[in-house]
Amino acid sequence: MHPVIEALLHTAPVLTDGAWGTQMQQRGLPIGAPPDPWNLDWPDRVQEVAAAYVAAGAQIILTNTFGASSVLLDRHALADRAVEINRAGAAISRAAAGNRAKVFGSIGPTGKLPSVGDIDADLLYAAFSQQAAALAEGGVDGFVIETMCDLAEAVAAVRAAHRIGLPIVACLTYGAGQAGARTVMGTTPEQAATALHEAGADIVGANCGQGPADMAMVIERLHAASGRPVWAKANAGLPRIVDGVAVYDVTPETFAAAMAQLPAVGAGFLGGCCGTAPEFIQRLAERIVKGEH
Repeated sequence: MHPVIEALLHTAPVLTDGAWGTQMQQRGLPIGAPPDPWNLDWPDRVQEVAAAYVAAGAQIILTNTFGASSVLLDRHALADRAVEINRAGAAISRAAAGNRAKVFGSIGPTGKLPSVGDIDADLLYAAFSQQAAALAEGGVDGFVIETMCDLAEAVAAVRAAHRIGLPIVACLTYGAGQAGARTVMGTTPEQAATALHEAGADIVGANCGQGPADMAMVIERLHAASGRPVWAKANAGLPRIVDGVAVYDVTPETFAAAMAQLPAVGAGFLGGCCGTAPEFIQRLAERIVKGEH
């Protein structure tokens, strides 16, 4: 395991941040618009989000680069600015974190599924390599490959990031199959843990897709298969769609109470995904500090 991960786990559970997209929408990002270009256009607003999570108690914050691979940016005619966007995203979170938190570069899916031949394997690897290198140049302490549903894509991202030499967390999104313990592509926690560790991931995990209580079994199985603490970032439950907008009914208190149970089944890193905000992380931090498990 990478020394940075080992050092963080001395104070486990380690608190991470929550959702970014909705926080940026509150600051003016139009619904449906890509958030990543804001690293160049509105860096102060992006830094506000990062700083809010640091203030809430997050020990690891991510970067506003979830959709910043050249493959995904190409949808918005921004592929040629991928390096610039990733470097800026890393620098923004680095400035917000200071010496109070680590910064892990967010690498999300490309929107293409290599398992069904949507994208050439060499092109995919090149895109992830470019993104990981740019994030490293911007000053990240590690990488989080997240919200993946295609194990082949996640493995490609891990292999591309591994050559940088920084710690790597790799997460798939579960919620399909019997008891919600598979990805939509049918991958089990055991299959994911084996393949991702073999590719070079230090820590495996799950994010998005499920609320904290629903995620518990997946976390337990990932922990058993990997033999290491697991990264867990759950949604604030399942959303309702109101006037075309996702609305989450889970409160920060309810979320924190449920997340605080996950270390008992193997979670070493706790944070939030869709529907969460700095208040959710702050309440979770208070529970962890007080030992309210």
